[in-house]
Amino acid sequence: MNEQLLYPYHPKRIQALTQVDYQRRIEFCQWSLQQIENQPEFWSNVLFTDEATFRRDGFTNIHNHHIWADQNPNAAIVKHHQEQFSANIWCGIVGDHLIGPYLLPPRLNGQIYEAFLVETLPGLLEDVELHIRGQMWFQQDGAPPHFSGNVVEHLNNRYPGRWIGRGGAINWPARSPDLTPLDFFLWGHIKTLVYETAVHTQEDMVARIIAACDAVRGMPNVFTRVRQ
Repeated sequence: MNEQLLYPYHPKRIQALTQVDYQRRIEFCQWSLQQIENQPEFWSNVLFTDEATFRRDGFTNIHNHHIWADQNPNAAIVKHHQEQFSANIWCGIVGDHLIGPYLLPPRLNGQIYEAFLVETLPGLLEDVELHIRGQMWFQQDGAPPHFSGNVVEHLNNRYPGRWIGRGGAINWPARSPDLTPLDFFLWGHIKTLVYETAVHTQEDMVARIIAACDAVRGMPNVFTRVRQ
């Protein structure tokens, strides 16, 4: 392999798609490009939302994780603890604002999610500029709690013709984590910070998530770069 000048490359993990996904993704991207042509800052007015589960074991990317030393330190990563805990975290991104994090119940259903949208989300958005809130679009994926009848009814009333998701004015293409900044940027970056060292309690994990979100807020022009 050396004589042939061959090099090892790691395969990239990508989202599996069904046959019907391709056309839906194309249609969504064509719609997106049209919005940008009409209003270059359109995506600054979209509230992207998502939930992610953080568990005690977290994740480790062995390919990118190295310990530099002049001798083998025989380092190990402890996994599969008998005592497990997790946290279901909601976050949003709109303009230059990171909204949250907010701790949701471990099991989310339509009733709980609707209560969050009605009672909690308005308070989380108080620091967002009024002109953005006035024309803001809402985006969510097609998770079952997002598609319950009461949630769809609330979103139709709160964001008439201005929400993206299953059953919304604009359909969100399923299995498209590459199109939302929470999936292709935020969650991975936060988990890298949270799991930099071992997590021992749920309280510690939640505190690290909050600190990681604050660290993201402190990154200059981060959301402008993410949108680009």
